[in-house]
Amino acid sequence: MLARYAEYTRRFAVSAPRDLTPLIQSTDEGRWIYPVMDRVIEGIEQGDPACAEIGVEFIEESGSFAFGRILKSNTARALRRTALTHEQEERIRKRVVEMLEASYLPREFRQYAKLVRKIGLGDWLPRVTEQAELAVPPVQRYYAYFLEHAPH
Repeated sequence: MLARYAEYTRRFAVSAPRDLTPLIQSTDEGRWIYPVMDRVIEGIEQGDPACAEIGVEFIEESGSFAFGRILKSNTARALRRTALTHEQEERIRKRVVEMLEASYLPREFRQYAKLVRKIGLGDWLPRVTEQAELAVPPVQRYYAYFLEHAPH
């Protein structure tokens, strides 16, 4: 991840790259190493476009991670509060629509829906209408949410 961050700092011309070293806390009882994504989320909240790019990639990833549910929710929440490129917004829309089509709605999807509410679904709403299993209650609920709050 550090190599990708360095590449993105060059691409987005980040003048002051962040230190993404994971936080480590030691006590008599043991040593805890916090995920690097916590540092990336801090960067997103402070407007670092390289961290935002990593955050979008993290949301796009469907693999399982330690503390993934919390980290993905926090990432989506942070992305709601920062400026995204048009390409990043499209990638988020695509990911959310694909999850709806697959009826794959993990707990963090709620934060994804709020993120899409902010950026809108754009031209993706007709695809949801045509391809999502609208008979599945959670899919139906999010579809109604998007119709009301994110059609732009």
